[in-house]
Amino acid sequence: MIGTIIYVVGLVLAAIAALEIFKLNGDLAKKVIAIVLVLITSWVGLAVYYFYARTRIANWVK
Repeated sequence: MIGTIIYVVGLVLAAIAALEIFKLNGDLAKKVIAIVLVLITSWVGLAVYYFYARTRIANWVK
């Protein structure tokens, strides 16, 4: 039960992060790469995105 809840929360947060990345102005290929990395790395990718890369990713995808 707890594992399912954690999994669903991870999916929701990953989808939100992917939408935030997709809304940025920049190269589509770089945005897709960033989205795929966040989705593949699951919770680690979400932690890196929300605690480190969120403010810097706009410069990375230009």
